[in-house]
Amino acid sequence: QVQVVESGGGLVQAGGSLRLSCAASGSTFSLNTMGWYRQAPGKQRELVAHITRDGNTNYADSVKGRFTIHRADAKNTMYLQMNSLKPEDTAVYYCHAVDNDGMDYWGKGTQVTVSS
Repeated sequence: QVQVVESGGGLVQAGGSLRLSCAASGSTFSLNTMGWYRQAPGKQRELVAHITRDGNTNYADSVKGRFTIHRADAKNTMYLQMNSLKPEDTAVYYCHAVDNDGMDYWGKGTQVTVSS
């Protein structure tokens, strides 16, 4: 079993930056791909970025060049550095992890609000 907890959300003006963190605990040695999803009001949850254990990354087109995902396995932590934030980035951001058996783990989410 794995637990993941997000932190770092908040209110920021357009053009600003935030860094989200996802702390994993439990059987973290079994984690494979980790990622960030977001869900805006009235919209479906969407992938923002993910990173494999080998460090391969994938980003949504809407965040490429502005967001950077990385993981520090020694600290059981994953980060999402968000720069040049836009009002349309406003959403609840969720940490997601998949273990070697294909089990999914989700955090409860952290709110990011970008004011114009």
